[in-house]
Amino acid sequence: MDAPINHALQYVLRIADACLIHGQRLSEWCGHAPVLEEDIALTNVALDHIGRARSLLALAGELEGRGRDEDALAFLRHEREYRNVTMLELPNGDFARTVLRAFLWSSFMKVLCRALASSSNAQLAAIAAKSLKEVRYHQQHTGDWVVRLGDGTEDSARRMGEALALLWPYTTEWFADDDTDTEAQAGGLGPAWSSLKDALAGRCAARLRRGQPDTAGRHPVQNHRQARRAQRTHGLPARRDAVAGPRLPRGHVVNNAQATGRRWRRCPIPRCRCCRSSTSASCVRSTWPTATVCR
Repeated sequence: MDAPINHALQYVLRIADACLIHGQRLSEWCGHAPVLEEDIALTNVALDHIGRARSLLALAGELEGRGRDEDALAFLRHEREYRNVTMLELPNGDFARTVLRAFLWSSFMKVLCRALASSSNAQLAAIAAKSLKEVRYHQQHTGDWVVRLGDGTEDSARRMGEALALLWPYTTEWFADDDTDTEAQAGGLGPAWSSLKDALAGRCAARLRRGQPDTAGRHPVQNHRQARRAQRTHGLPARRDAVAGPRLPRGHVVNNAQATGRRWRRCPIPRCRCCRSSTSASCVRSTWPTATVCR
C-alpha cells in the first residue's frame, strides 16, 4: 500500500523547487547579459531565489521528517521528484523571454507571499514576509524591462510578443488545483493557487498593456503538475548531480570508481581554455582552440 501523501510537504516543495529552478536558470545569464548593470542585476535576482529556495527546502526537510536538509533535497533527488511549474525550467532563450518569465513569476510570487504571510505555519509565514520585500523589487525591475522592450524597436517588440506567445499558456498550469491545494487551504497552510488567478491578472495587466504584448487567444498547455516527469528540467538535474557527485550517505568516503558504481568521464561540451565559456567564439581575449574539459 502506498504511503499517505504529505500535502504540507508537497505544497512547500512546489514553491521551493520553483524558486530553485528559476534561480538556476537566471544564473546562466551571469557574464552574458546585454548590458553590464543587468548582468549583475539578474545575478542578484537569482541569488534571492536560491536563498528563498534554501529556506523553503529547510522547512520541507522538517515537514518530511526523514533527516534530509536543504542540500539533500536540492541536489539528491531525481528529476521526477521536483515539483516546480513547467515554465520556470524552460531554456532561457533570448533576453526578452527571460525578463518576461521573471516578471510573470515575480508577479505571482508577490500575490502568493502576501497570502502566505498569514499562514498557520509560523516558519512559512516568516519566509513569505521576508520574500515579499524581494519580489516587489523583482516585479518592478523586470516589469520595467517588459515595457521598455515592448515599446522599443520593432525587433524588441517582436521578441517580446514571441516570448508572450510561448510563455503565457504555461500560466494555466499554476491554477490547476489538486488535492495538495485543497488540503493546504483547508488547513490554513496557504491558499489554493487557483484563488490567486484574478489577483495575478490584475498585477500583470497594466504592464502587459503598456508593453504591447496581447494575451488574448493564447492556448493553454497541458497541466504537468500531477504527471510523473520523464523528460523534465532540461538538463538541470544532471548539472546538480555533477556538483553533488554520487548519491551516497554523508561522510561516506569513495576510494575508487568500483565503489561508486559509476564511471566518470570528461564533459563533451567544448570549453574555451581562456575564459571557460561554452564556446571560444564568445571569448574576446583568446584565440585558443576549444578543449573538451569540464570547468
